[in-house]
Amino acid sequence: MDLYLASASPRRRELLAQLGVTFERITAPVDETPLLDEDPHGYVLRLARAKAQAGWLAVLAQERDPRPVLAADTTVVLDGGILGKPDDAGHAHAMLKRLSGSTHVVLTALAVAEQDRVETVLSESRVTFAVLTDAQIAAYVASGEPLDKAGAYGIQGRAGLFVTRLDGSYTGVMGLPLYETAALLARYGLGALA
Repeated sequence: MDLYLASASPRRRELLAQLGVTFERITAPVDETPLLDEDPHGYVLRLARAKAQAGWLAVLAQERDPRPVLAADTTVVLDGGILGKPDDAGHAHAMLKRLSGSTHVVLTALAVAEQDRVETVLSESRVTFAVLTDAQIAAYVASGEPLDKAGAYGIQGRAGLFVTRLDGSYTGVMGLPLYETAALLARYGLGALA
């Protein structure tokens, strides 16, 4: 095994497998509440770093084989504000209504922790949505797909139909930008770019 992945996301597991590294999932819960006046870039980098460090501490506490811990965090930013995961269907509907017909930013931060070393990278993409009808939003929310995703949508699912333009990394919007992940892992001697 090459590393640990501190993420419960099935999308991140699928994407990481594409890089040809072997990994095991590890639990590393952290409080995802934004700090007062925290900007979105600082927020997403702080969470990725905190998750990787929590994962490393879990490796040590569980006396597992010491390997680097990869963690990621994704957030959607609209008009400078952070759109995290929706609390419920009504909240998801409100988020999608705000995203309708506009361009937003998706930030995915990655961090790798090993001993006292933590390195981070940030992927930034711009996504433009078509104007959505209330019926389209309601049908998407009813599918249940948006309820566990930042910004209340998953580009790899049904919400891909809403996207009229993407500038940046498709896999970054999914939650694990492949190029940036491979480059970060190479710093640790792992993966195809090492």
